[in-house]
Amino acid sequence: MEQEIVLDHGTGAQLSRELVEFVVEVLGDVYIGEMEDSATLPVTTSHIAMTTDSFVVDPPFFGNGDIGKIAVCGTVNDLAVVGAQPLYLTLAMILEAGLPIAQLHRALVSVRDTAREANVKIVAGDTKVVGKGEADGIFLNTTGVGVFHDKPKRMTDVRAGDRIIVSGPIGNHTIHLLSVREGLGFESNVLSDCAPLNGMIDELRSEAPLDAVRSMRDVTRGGLSAVLHEYASALDRTLRIEESALPVTHETRMAADMLGIDPLNAANEGCLALFVAPESVEAVLDILHAHPYGRHAVMIGEVTEGHGKAVEMVGADGRVRAIEELRGAELPRLC
Repeated sequence: MEQEIVLDHGTGAQLSRELVEFVVEVLGDVYIGEMEDSATLPVTTSHIAMTTDSFVVDPPFFGNGDIGKIAVCGTVNDLAVVGAQPLYLTLAMILEAGLPIAQLHRALVSVRDTAREANVKIVAGDTKVVGKGEADGIFLNTTGVGVFHDKPKRMTDVRAGDRIIVSGPIGNHTIHLLSVREGLGFESNVLSDCAPLNGMIDELRSEAPLDAVRSMRDVTRGGLSAVLHEYASALDRTLRIEESALPVTHETRMAADMLGIDPLNAANEGCLALFVAPESVEAVLDILHAHPYGRHAVMIGEVTEGHGKAVEMVGADGRVRAIEELRGAELPRLC
């Protein structure tokens, strides 16, 4: 095998075959493709969930993760939050000539290990090679398929009076990547929260009271603010949160203040926003706290009776202020 990706890895000839064989070898038992043009899969349900996403993480390799881990987590989490059980993923890669094979190996190991944790299989894939300078090393695309055992979770199922729970600290992923990128020195104390959340969601489904969790979203690009505005718009309701309840670690707060970043707008890769029936809040929090990815879960607010598609925050002084939705990007591209 070559030491780095070359253009001939994309020609469809011998080097292409060697690259595919390398990918299959590293993925190991999580890859169940048979080298046919299409995967043939058993689906024993009348409805499936399907999602696709592309990943252009900058930097693609960071302290406690990389683009491979994020690609699996992002797609698995998108399936799980609508109530589906993730089963299958595809993996497509755009590789820049000059990418060290060692870095590709690292990304593939992360794909393999994260797919094992999430209990999903890679069933099909593709590789394309572009010239040097035409990509940032490696871009990934994953498409996921899941099946429903219960009814799907919809934003419109949320009701006035429902409480808003966040499953863990916000902003850590953004601060970690910015620190790695800019050499700020925070990355050893503030780790990315990237994680597959379908196992924790499965426990909520099996242990929480029926319809306790009305709806869920994974908090990714645009941060918690984007999720809250999405729900406020869909519901034509005002959502109100408590500033003092927001789960922001001390180190992340310090770094965000120094960088002029609002943690509400910061990207995450292992955090859920859950909309929960008021009588079930304690039960849901108990389940979350028992799981490694939910041990810092907190209730941060509620869906009010008021109409207006607004998001409000109550400050420490009791004053209520509107949280404005970002029109563009407050932050440079991270994922």
